[in-house]
Amino acid sequence: MTPVSLTSALLSADPEPAAGDTRLITAAVLAIAVVILLIALAKLHPFLALVLGAAVLGIVGGLGVSDTIDSFTGGVGTTVGTVGLLIALGNMIGALLADSGGADRIVDRVIGRVPDARLPWAMAGVAALIGLPLFFEIGVVLLVPVVLLVASRTQVPLLKVAIPALAGLSVLHGLVPPHPGPLAAVAALNADLGLTLLFGLIIAIPTVILAGPVFASVISRYVVAEAPPALVPSGGIAASGGFSGGTKENEDKPAGPVRRPAFAPVVLTILLPVLLMLARAIGELTLDEDDSVRKALDVAGTPLVALLVGVLLAMFTLGFATGMNREQVSASVGGALPPIAAILLIVAAGGGFKQVLVDAGVGQVIADAAKDADLSPLLLGWLVAVGIRVATGSATVATITAAGIVAPLAASQSTAEVSLLVLAIGSGSLFFSHVNDAGFWLVKEYLGLTVGQTLRTWSVMETLISVLGLAGVLAIAVVV
Repeated sequence: MTPVSLTSALLSADPEPAAGDTRLITAAVLAIAVVILLIALAKLHPFLALVLGAAVLGIVGGLGVSDTIDSFTGGVGTTVGTVGLLIALGNMIGALLADSGGADRIVDRVIGRVPDARLPWAMAGVAALIGLPLFFEIGVVLLVPVVLLVASRTQVPLLKVAIPALAGLSVLHGLVPPHPGPLAAVAALNADLGLTLLFGLIIAIPTVILAGPVFASVISRYVVAEAPPALVPSGGIAASGGFSGGTKENEDKPAGPVRRPAFAPVVLTILLPVLLMLARAIGELTLDEDDSVRKALDVAGTPLVALLVGVLLAMFTLGFATGMNREQVSASVGGALPPIAAILLIVAAGGGFKQVLVDAGVGQVIADAAKDADLSPLLLGWLVAVGIRVATGSATVATITAAGIVAPLAASQSTAEVSLLVLAIGSGSLFFSHVNDAGFWLVKEYLGLTVGQTLRTWSVMETLISVLGLAGVLAIAVVV
């Protein structure tokens, strides 16, 4: 049984509720409150908060200690098997992209040929492209030195180039696999990853445009920001000491590449896994099940295979082709794993929390209540994710928890509707980043903003992305 089919089996088991509806709802509310309080007030790591929240949920919800442990560990194992491997492979591509100077190449090629008036649009495009294989925080560390350098050397206001870059990274982080949130939701809801990717890209384009260059052109008139002098690099990313694998361990890496990779191989390497997964989705929609081409696309477009092919290609195009030796390529690939340890633990614990929700029967109670209230599953998923996001500050925790709560609703939805439910949850997970979100402080410090300025720029931008994402989901739902 494959990891995805195992997830499907777990979600479709439709367990008998461990207790009455009132007790289960009470247990769910109490468990989510415990997670929120431990993260927001006690400043406990989200991994531990989710473990303790799952324990509260299972015991108060009537599962008992033994069944709660079994349920939680089963959910952790399934999530690591489906999501963890993909996150690791995706970050390996991102590390090679950064360490080889491939990101520098993209930035230099695009920014160097764009007039000042179009720089906001170019920054949005560069951020979206680089953001495909990179986590949001890594993308910020990689791109902000470029943003500061561009703003310092042109007449373009800082926020006019910074907001589009941040919008490109954030939209990809919340809506497009292989980022952790969308991947976790795809696994939890047993959604079609290729179709989710296709819909996510369709929604991402107008969302990035409106929340990026368009919003930036307006807000930059009212909020004036100056790049912190100490953070303005004297050259490109490489000169600024930008991201190189993301950890202090990389200080001991062998010397970097002899030359930067060419532009075309860099773009091909980034896009190959995405293209393979999209090709699989298109094949499923247009070809017969017995068609040999479809069977080949089914294999090549399997997320694990697509990302593995991407890593192997990156080792050559971004590694050996740039003059790296085997030791250097291995160091770059290996250096991609330590930075994501915390993310993997959070995602795994979120999967365990989700499975306790499912096994206790909480999700079914929520599903029944939504049906009685005639509430759209898409809107419900978005609202649940919004609530958890605002309370905890974590987009990943919001995505995983919301997916677990609304999972039973997916059983009665079509393949396209389940993919849209994933994107509705992802959109909700980006709503109004504020002081309990690490990303809020990262942006504030890098751009030299006050708390008030960060709320009027970054927080509003995140809310725009969330609302526009939901609007895109609902628009596609009308026609599919």
